[in-house]
Amino acid sequence: MRADAARNLETVLTTGARLLAEDPSTSIAAIAAAAGVDRRTVYRRFAAREDLLAAIYQARLDAVEEAVDAARLAEAPVAVALHRYAEGIIAVNRKWPVELGRMRADETIRERRGRLIERVDVFLQRAVDEGLLRAELPAGWASALLRQLMHLASHDLPGLDAAQAADVLVDSLLHGIGAASHS
Repeated sequence: MRADAARNLETVLTTGARLLAEDPSTSIAAIAAAAGVDRRTVYRRFAAREDLLAAIYQARLDAVEEAVDAARLAEAPVAVALHRYAEGIIAVNRKWPVELGRMRADETIRERRGRLIERVDVFLQRAVDEGLLRAELPAGWASALLRQLMHLASHDLPGLDAAQAADVLVDSLLHGIGAASHS
């Protein structure tokens, strides 16, 4: 793919993700206009709206996989990997703000997403084993809490860049939000 065509595709996909997150009924023509390309360009690449949605979901998952790989969850020190993971996923969530429920409907995407969640859960167990997270918490609690904090950091801290939002997330996960430290 030519560089300009690849750039146009990325622009269409990221614009589509943003507009569809704001209004799921956004038309392909509106996405093309907002992306600054002719709608025929989009229709040549995507025969139907569902094809565009599938491409957006695939691009989001590609970005998530890149962020998980870059975090080096199995190799880096736990605190470093946690921050890298949080920063990477916050950046992905901001760039690709798609509605995740729709992603879960596609079996291939659901399986791919499931494998990523497993990698993070293995990492969280490593964090427990190394004493960074408490072992006595109910099963799945750290994973569920991390997902919720990730959502909040991605969407409710707009004044902070991804690294700053990751700082808040990691500090909140590891130290809570109480004013005084507890032993």
